[in-house]
Parts: sequence; structure tokens; C-alpha cells
Amino acid sequence: MAYTAADREALERALARGERRVTFGDKTVEYRSVDELRAALREVDAALAREAGRPKLRQIRVTTGKGL
Repeated sequence: MAYTAADREALERALARGERRVTFGDKTVEYRSVDELRAALREVDAALAREAGRPKLRQIRVTTGKGL
């Protein structure tokens, strides 16, 4: 499915308002939880980045210690 910037904005608005129901044009989707809504937003972000030719951002965390 091709996502649009309007789809992303609708997800952001719903997340900001604490709503779980989002309307995309003539379709309405009700998410089970806020976490599911956040996952949908991440999926839309990734799809839009792929379409724009940008690589997926990755974050690597390194922790070190002195030892015992």
C-alpha cells in the first residue's frame, strides 16, 4: 500500500489526541492500543522513506564498563 503524507498526519493527530480511531479518506481504522497506533506510524514513516529513496535510520547503542 502506498502511504501519503496525509495518512501520516492523520496518525499523528490521533496519537496526539489519544484516539485510537483514524480515518484515511473513506476508510476508518480502529487500533487496539496506542502501541499499535505507534507501530502503524513507524510503518508509514518507513514506507515514505523508502519511496523517497532515503535509507532506514538505524540506531546502535554501545555501553562499556570497567569490569568487575
